Amino acid sequence: MLDLIKYIVEQFAEDKESVEYTVNEKERVIEVTVTLPSSDMGKVIGKQGKIAKAMRTLVHAATPRNEKKYVVEIREKGGDTVDLDETDGE
Repeated sequence: MLDLIKYIVEQFAEDKESVEYTVNEKERVIEVTVTLPSSDMGKVIGKQGKIAKAMRTLVHAATPRNEKKYVVEIREKGGDTVDLDETDGE
């Protein structure tokens, strides 16, 4: 699933080398944090969050049933969480 998220983010980010991915697996959730430079934030999130929402929809569709759900979090380097949402694995 991380490969799918990386692929989508790299299609929109200009500074691909500065993008960082962190995976934190918990009991029922797999948390994927994408940390971007501020110059790429708007490009990856999109107008009104449409790109981020579409990415979560794809992650949801690619998650097998009865698997842990994914939480995709987008952060700005040196900043706070900008966009957070859960995607059920149902």
